[in-house]
Amino acid sequence: MSVGPAGAVTLFAPATGPTFAPRTRNDEHANRDDSRDCVAGDSDTLKRAGQYRTGMEFHEAANFLFDLRRFSPRPGTEPTRELLAHLGSPHEGLTCVQVAGSNGKGSTARLVERALRETGLSVGLYTSPHLDDVRERVRVDGRKISEAAVTDFVASMREYATDRAADGDSPTIFETLTALALWDFDRQDVDVAVLEVGIGGRHDATSVVDPVASAVTSVTLEHTDFLGDTVAEIARDKAAVAPADGPLVTGATGDALAAIEDEVADVLTVGGAGTVGDATPAVTVDYGGREGLESVVEIRGADWSVDTRLPLLGEHQAANAGVAAALVRQTAAALDVAVEREAVECGFRNAHWPGRFEVMGREPLVVLDGAHNPGGCERTVETLDSFDYDDLHLVVGAMTDKDHRGIAAAFSAAGPDRVTACQPDHDRADDETVVARAFEAETEAAVDTRSDVPGAVDDALAAADPGDAVVVAGSLYAVSEARTRWARPTISKEIDSLDEARETLRSAHVSEPGTWRMRGKTVHRVLKTRVRPRQAQYLKEELLSVGGECALSALNNQDEENLDIVMAGTLAQFKRVANKLDGQPYGLAPFADELRAALDIETEQIGGPGRRVGASGGESDGRSYPWEEGTAVMGILNITPDSFHDGGEYNSVEAARERAAAMVDAGVDILDVGGESTRPGADVVPADEERERVVPVVEALADLDAMVSIDTRRASVARAAMDAGADILNDVSGLEDPEMRLVAADYDAPVVVMHSIETPVDPETEIHYDDVVEDVYEYLTERVLLAEKAGLDRSQIIVDPGLGFGKSAAESFELLDRLDELRGLGCPVLIGHSHKSMFDLVDGGRADALDETVAATALAADRGADIVRVHDAHENVAAVRVARALADPDSFSG
Repeated sequence: MSVGPAGAVTLFAPATGPTFAPRTRNDEHANRDDSRDCVAGDSDTLKRAGQYRTGMEFHEAANFLFDLRRFSPRPGTEPTRELLAHLGSPHEGLTCVQVAGSNGKGSTARLVERALRETGLSVGLYTSPHLDDVRERVRVDGRKISEAAVTDFVASMREYATDRAADGDSPTIFETLTALALWDFDRQDVDVAVLEVGIGGRHDATSVVDPVASAVTSVTLEHTDFLGDTVAEIARDKAAVAPADGPLVTGATGDALAAIEDEVADVLTVGGAGTVGDATPAVTVDYGGREGLESVVEIRGADWSVDTRLPLLGEHQAANAGVAAALVRQTAAALDVAVEREAVECGFRNAHWPGRFEVMGREPLVVLDGAHNPGGCERTVETLDSFDYDDLHLVVGAMTDKDHRGIAAAFSAAGPDRVTACQPDHDRADDETVVARAFEAETEAAVDTRSDVPGAVDDALAAADPGDAVVVAGSLYAVSEARTRWARPTISKEIDSLDEARETLRSAHVSEPGTWRMRGKTVHRVLKTRVRPRQAQYLKEELLSVGGECALSALNNQDEENLDIVMAGTLAQFKRVANKLDGQPYGLAPFADELRAALDIETEQIGGPGRRVGASGGESDGRSYPWEEGTAVMGILNITPDSFHDGGEYNSVEAARERAAAMVDAGVDILDVGGESTRPGADVVPADEERERVVPVVEALADLDAMVSIDTRRASVARAAMDAGADILNDVSGLEDPEMRLVAADYDAPVVVMHSIETPVDPETEIHYDDVVEDVYEYLTERVLLAEKAGLDRSQIIVDPGLGFGKSAAESFELLDRLDELRGLGCPVLIGHSHKSMFDLVDGGRADALDETVAATALAADRGADIVRVHDAHENVAAVRVARALADPDSFSG
């Protein structure tokens, strides 16, 4: 990121360097005082930081927040200002962007946040509602707020809120969550805070800030009891978010635009040609249609442009991108920061937004879309029209305050063949028969009802042929429940001690009395997952009935989200429970299949109980990969002058070829060729130079008896290496280059997806995890879904927890110890630990931690790693063979 002199800011200028460069923080941000961070230390300490400092556990803090839902929403910013004043007015020093609108404000906020992050800024994002976890609403640089931070916040304001409640003036949950976001953004000293407005604009809690840039995306009739009875009245209310020293950006048209221009003196219009009457919009957007699962977009301003693709589908998302581009430009000007056009284009392309026309499957086409009003549903239908399909199967669940007939009428244009009305597990959800009646009146579809969302999705998928389409819509709450089919964490835990049992229960927020009672009952087969509250109660009853145990999170009042549970029992007991769940309501029948898959019930387990050496999580689809026969060894071949262990040793093609041949002779299965160091603080290598380093080496390895992997963060380098004969892509950035997953799909190649907060890692950056394993699992879940959407299957998607990348030594060891939990992702697991600084935690050994590396290789293989990535071939191959012989000596072949 470059900062120019005042008044000399270049925005969206062509880049002078590579078109895809890693994000780096500016010096001011890197050297900030981290004393306000919640706590420093190992992950076990971090998990309970809030409890130690405040005397409160996370579930108590969360329950306090959930309990505020009993207070009805109200207009006005004064209560939020008073709460913030109690907290020290953390919002006053923030640079904020505010996004209002009837539809598209969440997507626009996400686009702005992701583009600003790509420039090197630290960015906070506040959105609502959430899909699974209330902490999703508050994110800094993509990471949701920690449990420890939530606990600290509630401890700091609980007495204040209780006093106000006693006076009959308690803060509402939205006011409180808004304060939480602003408090955390100030605490983490973000460069920019992007805020999605809740309702309207003038009286919304987010309007306590004075934004440097703001927008109204669109205006339709909504919340008429708060905002007014006409589009013009609603538009005037939303227009109140206009910044004091800049134009209000808007994609509104017609009466809404006229009202906004009457209300605000300086308005910047965004849209396609002819969308603002006789005038041409100040920012024009050209939607080029859909390419694969991306929208092609061209955005033009007076002296700037953005040409990119979006993971958000539909012409309406192109319009949102135009609004976002203008907001990014204004924000950069306010900060006196130069923004390269390529950074914005890459940021937009990485702005994934779950539940917004999200394609989860292709045969049949499966779409999850949180459209919840007629206008949003019309956009869904328009986007759906770009796909070819036969019959349309709709699954619809809606809230009581929504226009059911309007939603049904919007979908009638798509000619649905079958509709399954259902009721999301939420206290504001309307009965499925009410929703069904609207679709019976407005469509010619065959309409069925189902009491639960997962069951309705299951029915629709069972009824659909491969050429059909299944669409879930009507509410983000319905989408959230449906999405668990693809994204639910099902983490199998093998617990061998009371201490392990205690930590597992605490991680699920089981109360201390519950932990004490259950700890001795969970030292056997254990599964931690997240389900709906009524599902949790049913599962507990069923597991108890067969002699098992089940502990529930102590979080309550949370019908808006899923609940952590820890299930314990023998495999036989789990099998009985799974059989009892078949045919049950509340989405329990689909969960039964997930339960069987997670625990390998009725499937053959590789390596015997307790040890799964090279037990690949993905099922083979006919391809042959070396990790299917046991733990494979990946030998590192760095073609770099500055790698931390072997930089400069193999820079010639001849030296690299000789080194590779020696590794293959020693038993290495995969050769990993890298042309850029990713050690902390490493310099960025231009893409052209990286290609020149690696392509000749890849070509020279073609005749060796090993697969060749290309270690790169850039899709352009990956494509050149695949053309030269590489077999595997190894991306330590976790698919940060939006083209990488498409390259893997084009070549039908395995791809390694690593967890990394940033690459190369900034050594000044401190990352805090509530539970390092489960936080990594959650991140990798979404990355795996991205790769699947590109056309890869899970046998080809290799997950790497990223030891040493943004983790302390203790956290890296915890990931190594618990790597078997990553098997719940259904993917092969790679461990890269060779000669890393994590071994500074232990004393002794030869230079460069060779002894420690070999010991860790044996442990990783014993715990089920499918691939180990190492420098020293002979020693580590021997360690893998010993672990394999230990697991299954009868079948060991030497």
